[in-house]
Amino acid sequence: MYEELKGQTALVTGAGKTTGIGFAIAEKMAMCGADVVITDLGGPGPRTSDQAPPTTDEMNQVAADLAAKYGVKAMAVEMDVTKPESVEKMVELVKAEFGRMDALFNNAGASFGVPSAVHTYDEGAWLRTVDVNLHGVFRVSKALTPLLIENKGRIVNVASRAGKFPALFNGAYSVAKAGVIMLTKVMAKELAGEGVRVNAICPGQIMTDLQRWRFGLEAQFFACTPEEREAEMCKTIPLGYIGSPAEAASLAAYLVSKESSYLTGQAINVTGGQLMEL
Repeated sequence: MYEELKGQTALVTGAGKTTGIGFAIAEKMAMCGADVVITDLGGPGPRTSDQAPPTTDEMNQVAADLAAKYGVKAMAVEMDVTKPESVEKMVELVKAEFGRMDALFNNAGASFGVPSAVHTYDEGAWLRTVDVNLHGVFRVSKALTPLLIENKGRIVNVASRAGKFPALFNGAYSVAKAGVIMLTKVMAKELAGEGVRVNAICPGQIMTDLQRWRFGLEAQFFACTPEEREAEMCKTIPLGYIGSPAEAASLAAYLVSKESSYLTGQAINVTGGQLMEL
């Protein structure tokens, strides 16, 4: 654990479901004693699938559970990263409740219109995918940067292996995540003088609801079971298994700790060796 994070405030987008990387990051920060803000789309529900966003009630329960388990303050905020007014409302709530921001984790992401090749991709789905994954990072970072500068804060953007190695029939997501990697470098250079460090993590195969859905979809295509598809995927990973959200979260927490004080502008792979180039 990183003792210096105790009493700091961290915000994680896309963190409302306990099965995802966002929640794992929020929990890791709470373990370190940081107060946490979890954001997600929310809404009245009910959810129609495991891939659907969490409801507002589910988000509030997640925050309450973190607060009770780790003895920190935790707040759930509904936010749509594609809507500037929603982002601004989040900032006002954070200012009123915490008055500071030390660590921002831009984790919210989604894919629409897949599977589809670029030349057949629905334009609306393409633009929506890029808006969530790339422009959402820009909007939230821009809105919270004044607070982060006050405390020489840190930003971690959750990019993807897909931003370095193209995902088949998921072009909008790959393009957006490649954009997140470059945005990370731009922000790191521009904010270095303010003492704000910016890095990215690039997860590969991590066992989330989205990954399970992908195995199910690919199983239909390859006429096999999801378990068989997972086994085939593991053969492409030198460490031989699908990673956990907690393993991605451990790197994210390190990147906002003093232990990584000389790191900025990096996009670090979390892929079990499946991707080794920078």
